Amino acid sequence: MRIDQLLAGQDPSFSFEFFPPKTPQGEENFERALQELAPLAPSFVSVTYGAGGTTREKTVETVRHIKHELGLEAMAHFTCVGATTEELRATLEEIREAGIDNVLALRGDPPRGENEWVASDGGLEYSHQLVALLRDDYDFSIAAACFPETHIHATSPEDDLRYLKEKVDAGVDFLITQLFFDNALYFDFVERARAIGVTVPIIPGVMPITGYGQISRITTMCGATMPEHVLAELDARKDDAEAVAEFGVSYATMQCADLLAQGAPGIHFCTLNRSPATRSILSALRLWRPWDAERTGLGEPRRPPAVA
Repeated sequence: MRIDQLLAGQDPSFSFEFFPPKTPQGEENFERALQELAPLAPSFVSVTYGAGGTTREKTVETVRHIKHELGLEAMAHFTCVGATTEELRATLEEIREAGIDNVLALRGDPPRGENEWVASDGGLEYSHQLVALLRDDYDFSIAAACFPETHIHATSPEDDLRYLKEKVDAGVDFLITQLFFDNALYFDFVERARAIGVTVPIIPGVMPITGYGQISRITTMCGATMPEHVLAELDARKDDAEAVAEFGVSYATMQCADLLAQGAPGIHFCTLNRSPATRSILSALRLWRPWDAERTGLGEPRRPPAVA
Protein backbone atom coordinates (compact mmCIF):
# COMPACT_ATOMS: atom_id res chain seq x y z
CA MET A 1 0.00 0.00 0.00
CA ARG A 2 1.16 3.54 -0.71
CA ILE A 3 2.31 5.37 2.42
CA ASP A 4 0.70 8.64 1.34
CA GLN A 5 -2.64 6.83 1.56
CA LEU A 6 -1.78 5.50 5.01
CA LEU A 7 -0.99 9.02 6.19
CA ALA A 8 -4.48 10.16 5.27
CA GLY A 9 -5.84 8.37 8.37
CA GLN A 10 -6.92 10.13 11.55
CA ASP A 11 -4.36 8.69 13.99
CA PRO A 12 -0.65 9.52 13.77
CA SER A 13 1.68 7.15 11.95
CA PHE A 14 4.50 5.32 13.70
CA SER A 15 7.32 3.99 11.56
CA PHE A 16 10.78 2.48 11.96
CA GLU A 17 14.04 2.95 10.08
CA PHE A 18 16.52 0.08 9.69
CA PHE A 19 19.79 -0.34 7.82
CA PRO A 20 20.95 -3.44 5.92
CA PRO A 21 23.26 -5.48 8.20
CA LYS A 22 26.80 -6.19 7.03
CA THR A 23 27.99 -8.98 9.35
CA PRO A 24 26.59 -12.24 10.75
CA GLN A 25 26.21 -10.58 14.16
CA GLY A 26 24.52 -7.64 12.48
CA GLU A 27 22.12 -10.01 10.73
CA GLU A 28 21.25 -11.58 14.07
CA ASN A 29 20.62 -8.19 15.71
CA PHE A 30 18.56 -7.03 12.74
CA GLU A 31 16.32 -10.11 12.65
CA ARG A 32 15.81 -9.92 16.41
CA ALA A 33 14.81 -6.26 16.16
CA LEU A 34 12.40 -7.02 13.33
CA GLN A 35 10.77 -9.88 15.22
CA GLU A 36 10.39 -7.79 18.36
CA LEU A 37 9.13 -4.62 16.64
CA ALA A 38 6.82 -6.20 14.05
CA PRO A 39 4.09 -6.97 16.64
CA LEU A 40 3.84 -3.22 17.29
CA ALA A 41 2.22 -2.97 13.84
CA PRO A 42 4.07 0.08 12.50
CA SER A 43 2.45 2.06 9.73
CA PHE A 44 5.56 1.34 7.66
CA VAL A 45 9.28 0.66 7.92
CA SER A 46 12.12 2.01 5.82
CA VAL A 47 15.54 0.62 4.90
CA THR A 48 18.52 2.89 4.25
CA TYR A 49 21.08 2.94 1.45
CA GLY A 50 24.72 2.76 2.46
CA ALA A 51 26.98 5.76 1.82
CA GLY A 52 27.78 5.97 -1.85
CA GLY A 53 25.01 3.53 -2.70
CA THR A 54 27.04 0.66 -1.23
CA THR A 55 24.05 -1.40 -0.07
CA ARG A 56 21.85 -0.97 -3.15
CA GLU A 57 21.18 -4.67 -3.70
CA LYS A 58 20.98 -5.41 0.02
CA THR A 59 18.46 -2.61 0.54
CA VAL A 60 16.08 -3.99 -2.10
CA GLU A 61 16.50 -7.52 -0.76
CA THR A 62 15.80 -6.36 2.80
CA VAL A 63 12.71 -4.34 1.84
CA ARG A 64 11.39 -7.33 -0.10
CA HIS A 65 11.90 -9.56 2.95
CA ILE A 66 10.12 -7.14 5.29
CA LYS A 67 7.15 -6.68 2.96
CA HIS A 68 6.57 -10.22 1.78
CA GLU A 69 7.77 -12.35 4.68
CA LEU A 70 6.79 -10.16 7.63
CA GLY A 71 3.78 -8.50 6.03
CA LEU A 72 4.84 -4.96 6.94
CA GLU A 73 4.54 -2.02 4.55
CA ALA A 74 8.07 -1.09 3.55
CA MET A 75 9.91 1.76 1.86
CA ALA A 76 13.29 1.63 0.11
CA HIS A 77 15.71 4.54 0.46
CA PHE A 78 17.10 5.35 -2.99
CA THR A 79 19.96 7.67 -3.97
CA CYS A 80 21.59 9.10 -7.09
CA VAL A 81 25.12 8.23 -5.98
CA GLY A 82 27.41 6.13 -8.15
CA ALA A 83 24.90 5.28 -10.86
CA THR A 84 23.90 6.40 -14.33
CA THR A 85 20.28 7.18 -15.08
CA GLU A 86 19.92 3.83 -16.80
CA GLU A 87 21.34 2.05 -13.77
CA LEU A 88 18.90 3.94 -11.56
CA ARG A 89 16.05 2.85 -13.80
CA ALA A 90 17.22 -0.77 -13.63
CA THR A 91 17.12 -0.70 -9.83
CA LEU A 92 13.72 1.01 -9.84
CA GLU A 93 12.40 -1.74 -12.11
CA GLU A 94 13.68 -4.28 -9.60
CA ILE A 95 11.94 -2.40 -6.78
CA ARG A 96 8.69 -2.28 -8.74
CA GLU A 97 8.86 -5.96 -9.66
CA ALA A 98 9.35 -6.78 -5.97
CA GLY A 99 5.94 -5.26 -5.29
CA ILE A 100 7.35 -2.31 -3.34
CA ASP A 101 5.15 0.78 -3.53
CA ASN A 102 7.22 3.36 -1.65
CA VAL A 103 10.57 5.07 -2.22
CA LEU A 104 12.49 7.66 -0.19
CA ALA A 105 14.31 9.75 -2.81
CA LEU A 106 17.68 11.16 -1.70
CA ARG A 107 20.63 12.73 -3.40
CA GLY A 108 22.85 10.68 -1.11
CA ASP A 109 26.22 11.19 0.56
CA PRO A 110 29.60 11.00 -1.18
CA PRO A 111 31.30 7.58 -1.19
CA ARG A 112 33.35 6.81 1.92
CA GLY A 113 36.61 8.75 1.96
CA GLU A 114 35.32 11.53 -0.31
CA ASN A 115 34.23 14.96 0.95
CA GLU A 116 32.74 16.45 -2.21
CA TRP A 117 29.59 15.18 -3.88
CA VAL A 118 30.07 14.74 -7.64
CA ALA A 119 27.39 13.43 -9.98
CA SER A 120 28.24 10.29 -11.92
CA ASP A 121 28.73 10.60 -15.67
CA GLY A 122 25.31 9.99 -17.18
CA GLY A 123 23.69 10.28 -13.74
CA LEU A 124 21.66 12.82 -11.80
CA GLU A 125 22.99 15.70 -9.72
CA TYR A 126 20.08 16.78 -7.52
CA SER A 127 17.40 15.03 -5.51
CA HIS A 128 14.63 16.97 -7.29
CA GLN A 129 15.78 15.35 -10.55
CA LEU A 130 15.40 11.92 -8.95
CA VAL A 131 11.95 12.85 -7.67
CA ALA A 132 10.93 13.99 -11.15
CA LEU A 133 12.17 10.70 -12.64
CA LEU A 134 10.13 8.75 -10.09
CA ARG A 135 7.01 10.85 -10.55
CA ASP A 136 7.10 10.84 -14.36
CA ASP A 137 7.82 7.16 -14.95
CA TYR A 138 6.73 5.18 -11.87
CA ASP A 139 3.72 4.90 -9.59
CA PHE A 140 5.53 4.96 -6.25
CA SER A 141 4.57 6.96 -3.20
CA ILE A 142 7.56 9.30 -2.93
CA ALA A 143 9.11 10.54 0.28
CA ALA A 144 12.02 12.93 0.70
CA ALA A 145 14.23 14.18 3.51
CA CYS A 146 14.21 17.60 5.13
CA PHE A 147 16.41 19.29 7.70
CA PRO A 148 15.06 21.34 10.64
CA GLU A 149 18.58 22.62 11.34
CA THR A 150 19.43 23.10 7.63
CA HIS A 151 21.38 20.63 5.51
CA ILE A 152 25.09 20.66 6.34
CA HIS A 153 25.98 21.53 2.73
CA ALA A 154 23.35 24.26 2.29
CA THR A 155 24.55 27.83 1.86
CA SER A 156 21.74 29.21 4.05
CA PRO A 157 18.44 28.18 5.68
CA GLU A 158 16.60 30.15 2.98
CA ASP A 159 18.36 28.31 0.16
CA ASP A 160 17.74 24.99 1.88
CA LEU A 161 14.01 25.70 2.03
CA ARG A 162 13.97 26.89 -1.58
CA TYR A 163 15.53 23.61 -2.70
CA LEU A 164 13.05 21.71 -0.55
CA LYS A 165 10.13 23.47 -2.24
CA GLU A 166 11.62 22.62 -5.63
CA LYS A 167 11.89 18.99 -4.60
CA VAL A 168 8.34 18.83 -3.26
CA ASP A 169 6.98 20.52 -6.38
CA ALA A 170 8.67 17.82 -8.47
CA GLY A 171 6.35 15.24 -6.91
CA VAL A 172 7.07 14.45 -3.24
CA ASP A 173 4.11 13.04 -1.27
CA PHE A 174 5.52 13.42 2.25
CA LEU A 175 8.69 14.42 4.09
CA ILE A 176 10.71 12.88 6.92
CA THR A 177 13.03 15.10 8.92
CA GLN A 178 16.57 14.46 9.97
CA LEU A 179 16.90 13.70 13.68
CA PHE A 180 16.70 16.62 16.13
CA PHE A 181 16.52 16.97 19.90
CA ASP A 182 14.80 20.34 20.37
CA ASN A 183 11.16 20.33 19.28
CA ALA A 184 11.20 24.10 18.77
CA LEU A 185 13.46 23.47 15.77
CA TYR A 186 10.87 21.18 14.20
CA PHE A 187 7.91 23.50 14.73
CA ASP A 188 9.84 26.52 13.49
CA PHE A 189 10.89 24.56 10.40
CA VAL A 190 7.31 23.45 9.70
CA GLU A 191 6.06 27.02 9.97
CA ARG A 192 8.74 28.27 7.58
CA ALA A 193 8.03 25.45 5.13
CA ARG A 194 4.28 26.13 5.20
CA ALA A 195 4.96 29.84 4.64
CA ILE A 196 6.61 29.14 1.29
CA GLY A 197 3.91 26.70 0.15
CA VAL A 198 5.12 23.26 1.27
CA THR A 199 1.85 21.50 2.15
CA VAL A 200 2.77 17.80 2.32
CA PRO A 201 2.97 15.96 5.69
CA ILE A 202 6.27 16.53 7.54
CA ILE A 203 7.01 13.55 9.80
CA PRO A 204 9.58 14.17 12.55
CA GLY A 205 12.49 11.75 12.64
CA VAL A 206 13.49 10.80 16.19
CA MET A 207 16.57 8.89 17.32
CA PRO A 208 16.41 7.71 20.94
CA ILE A 209 19.73 8.21 22.72
CA THR A 210 21.06 4.76 23.58
CA GLY A 211 24.79 5.39 23.94
CA TYR A 212 26.93 8.39 24.91
CA GLY A 213 29.71 7.96 22.35
CA GLN A 214 27.36 6.82 19.61
CA ILE A 215 25.04 9.82 19.74
CA SER A 216 28.05 12.16 19.84
CA ARG A 217 29.40 10.64 16.62
CA ILE A 218 26.05 10.74 14.86
CA THR A 219 25.26 14.35 15.72
CA THR A 220 28.74 15.44 14.66
CA MET A 221 28.35 13.65 11.33
CA CYS A 222 24.93 15.09 10.44
CA GLY A 223 25.18 18.49 12.09
CA ALA A 224 22.34 18.02 14.56
CA THR A 225 22.61 19.95 17.82
CA MET A 226 21.55 19.05 21.33
CA PRO A 227 20.14 21.43 23.98
CA GLU A 228 22.60 22.34 26.71
CA HIS A 229 20.43 20.89 29.48
CA VAL A 230 20.26 17.55 27.64
CA LEU A 231 24.02 17.53 27.16
CA ALA A 232 24.47 18.24 30.87
CA GLU A 233 22.27 15.28 31.81
CA LEU A 234 24.17 13.01 29.43
CA ASP A 235 27.54 14.18 30.71
CA ALA A 236 26.44 13.39 34.26
CA ARG A 237 25.71 9.79 33.17
CA LYS A 238 28.45 9.21 30.59
CA ASP A 239 30.23 6.56 32.65
CA ASP A 240 27.03 4.56 33.20
CA ALA A 241 25.76 3.05 29.93
CA GLU A 242 22.52 1.85 31.50
CA ALA A 243 21.76 5.27 32.93
CA VAL A 244 22.40 6.89 29.54
CA ALA A 245 19.99 4.49 27.84
CA GLU A 246 17.31 5.01 30.52
CA PHE A 247 17.62 8.79 30.16
CA GLY A 248 17.48 8.45 26.37
CA VAL A 249 14.19 6.52 26.49
CA SER A 250 12.67 9.00 28.94
CA TYR A 251 13.74 12.02 26.92
CA ALA A 252 12.56 10.60 23.58
CA THR A 253 9.20 9.63 25.10
CA MET A 254 8.65 13.21 26.31
CA GLN A 255 9.90 14.60 23.00
CA CYS A 256 7.51 12.43 20.97
CA ALA A 257 4.57 13.14 23.28
CA ASP A 258 5.06 16.87 22.84
CA LEU A 259 5.39 16.56 19.07
CA LEU A 260 2.19 14.53 18.81
CA ALA A 261 0.24 16.73 21.22
CA GLN A 262 1.13 19.75 19.10
CA GLY A 263 0.01 18.27 15.80
CA ALA A 264 2.89 16.25 14.29
CA PRO A 265 1.47 13.65 11.87
CA GLY A 266 3.52 10.81 13.31
CA ILE A 267 6.98 9.72 14.43
CA HIS A 268 9.67 8.00 12.36
CA PHE A 269 12.00 6.18 14.75
CA CYS A 270 15.63 5.61 13.79
CA THR A 271 16.11 2.22 15.46
CA LEU A 272 19.80 1.53 14.66
CA ASN A 273 18.59 -2.07 14.24
CA ARG A 274 17.81 -2.38 17.94
CA SER A 275 14.37 -2.79 19.48
CA PRO A 276 14.26 -2.07 23.26
CA ALA A 277 14.24 1.76 23.19
CA THR A 278 11.75 2.09 20.33
CA ARG A 279 9.51 -0.60 21.80
CA SER A 280 9.40 1.14 25.19
CA ILE A 281 8.73 4.59 23.74
CA LEU A 282 6.02 3.52 21.32
CA SER A 283 4.26 1.37 23.93
CA ALA A 284 4.12 4.36 26.30
CA LEU A 285 2.85 6.69 23.56
CA ARG A 286 0.05 4.34 22.57
CA LEU A 287 -1.05 4.04 26.18
CA TRP A 288 -0.95 7.80 26.74
CA ARG A 289 -2.27 8.91 23.31
CA PRO A 290 -0.95 12.47 23.66
CA TRP A 291 -2.46 13.39 20.27
CA ASP A 292 -5.97 12.79 21.70
CA ALA A 293 -6.70 16.08 23.50
CA GLU A 294 -10.11 14.91 24.73
CA ARG A 295 -8.55 11.88 26.40
CA THR A 296 -5.44 13.54 27.83
CA GLY A 297 -6.96 16.87 28.85
CA LEU A 298 -4.02 18.65 27.26
CA GLY A 299 -6.36 20.91 25.31
CA GLU A 300 -5.88 22.14 21.80
CA PRO A 301 -2.40 21.96 20.24
CA ARG A 302 -0.38 25.01 21.22
CA ARG A 303 1.01 25.37 17.70
CA PRO A 304 -0.46 25.09 14.21
CA PRO A 305 -0.83 21.45 13.11
CA ALA A 306 2.14 20.06 11.21
CA VAL A 307 -0.06 18.96 8.30
CA ALA A 308 -1.74 21.67 6.27
